[in-house]
Amino acid sequence: MNIISLDTANALIARAIGKAVADFKRPICVAVVDGTGHLLGFSRMDGAPLRSIQIAIGKAYSSARLGVNTDAFLERLHREKVTAADFCDDKITSLPGGAVFKSQDGAVIGAVGVSGLKSEEDQAIVHALADLVARDAV
Repeated sequence: MNIISLDTANALIARAIGKAVADFKRPICVAVVDGTGHLLGFSRMDGAPLRSIQIAIGKAYSSARLGVNTDAFLERLHREKVTAADFCDDKITSLPGGAVFKSQDGAVIGAVGVSGLKSEEDQAIVHALADLVARDAV
């Protein structure tokens, strides 16, 4: 896969919602962005926290702009003893729940962010979606 199309973004959103319902039985917000971090698709399930809207978008944006999953970014911040503010982009977050999508040649083609659950649950959903994209199984 070389780009994340609107159809692919919508399919990923549907998969994220399905996984949230099946595995966690709680509502989420999910955002899919292109390789530059611009929003392609978004959905807020009924009952998802309002704060999760911007958090999901921020997680997706951060993964795309940094080229790494947000959980890996959080580990880097701890390891290097720096903060997200040191990256001079106030939209960047280190909250787990963001995953980057890369093409076979390693270029960033998009990202997903999920919010509304525990951090490890948000991250489980986005890791599953990133695996689908990596296998071109969307």
